[in-house]
Amino acid sequence: MIATSDALIVIDPQLDFCPGGSLAVMDGDAVMAPIAALVRDFAHVVVTQDWHPAGHSSFASSHAGRQPFETIAMPYGEQVLWPDHCIQGTPGADFHPAILPAVARADLIVRKGMNPAVDSYSAFFENDRATRTGLAGALRDRGVTRCVFVGLAYDFCVAWSALDARAEGFEAVVLKEHARAIAMPLAQGTTADAAEAQFAAAGIATSM
Repeated sequence: MIATSDALIVIDPQLDFCPGGSLAVMDGDAVMAPIAALVRDFAHVVVTQDWHPAGHSSFASSHAGRQPFETIAMPYGEQVLWPDHCIQGTPGADFHPAILPAVARADLIVRKGMNPAVDSYSAFFENDRATRTGLAGALRDRGVTRCVFVGLAYDFCVAWSALDARAEGFEAVVLKEHARAIAMPLAQGTTADAAEAQFAAAGIATSM
C-alpha cells in the first residue's frame, strides 16, 4: 500500500549508467519505463543526478597508473575508481528519455558528486559521511516517513541511499525489480550480495 507520506526516490537514471554509457549497468535501461510508470502512484517524487566536474577524484583517469574498478585510499575512506562518467553538461549526464515523465513530476532533483575531491553515492550524504545534500530535511518538511528507492545502481548509489534513509529515521524499501546492480566481485559473493546483507540488517525490504 502506497501512502501520501511515501516518497519515490529515483537514483541516477542517466545515460552513462545505461547500455552504451561509459559506466553502463547491465540492463539498466530496462527499468526506466517501469519506474516512470510508478510515478503516478506517489505524492512525492525525488530524482537524483550524478553531476561530476571533469577530472573528478573518483575517476581512474585522475590517478596515474590506475585502472577503473581498482580501489584506493582517500582521506574519507576507501574509494572505487570509476571510468569518467556523468560529467556536467555532457550527454552521458542527461536523464534517460524513458524516465523523463518521472523527472517532470519530481518535487526535487538532487545533484550530487559536484565536489571534485569527494565522491557521492548517497542521496543524503557525500562519501565523507559528513556533508549533507539537504534531502533528509526536505523530505521531513513534506511529511515523508517512508522512502521507496529505485534506479541505478542497486549495490552502490541505491544501496547507500536506502541505508542512509534508515539512519536518518525513515522507513526504507528498495524495489529490486526496478533497479539493476553492478555486482562487482568480492572475496565472498558480489557487491549486490553485500548490499542485500546490509538491507536485511537494517530492516530494508526489497519489494512492497
